[in-house]
Amino acid sequence: MRRFVDAFNRWVVARRSSPRWGRFLRARLTIVTYTGRRSGRTFSTPVAFRRREDTVTIPVRLPDAKRWWRNFTGDGGPLSLELDDVDRAGHAVATRDDRGRVTVTVALNG
Repeated sequence: MRRFVDAFNRWVVARRSSPRWGRFLRARLTIVTYTGRRSGRTFSTPVAFRRREDTVTIPVRLPDAKRWWRNFTGDGGPLSLELDDVDRAGHAVATRDDRGRVTVTVALNG
């Protein structure tokens, strides 16, 4: 399964950069880059997002099958997002509602 996910993520990132499909995909997909709390390694993954001014909301689909968002539980942590072809730093906090849905909310830095 991990190989499939990695291959799919590479495919999405490549399409996001394409002249034909890129602008459509970049409007809804971004690349999240963060440092793992336990490993200290840097990771990047494509995610769907919604933006309103300096707040970005990332709904995590199938959260129990994913681990990246867990780096932002509690007080949250720093990350960067590729928005409008520029890396933007922010502070992310992950929350889970009473129905088990997970949302990561990012407050962009200045």
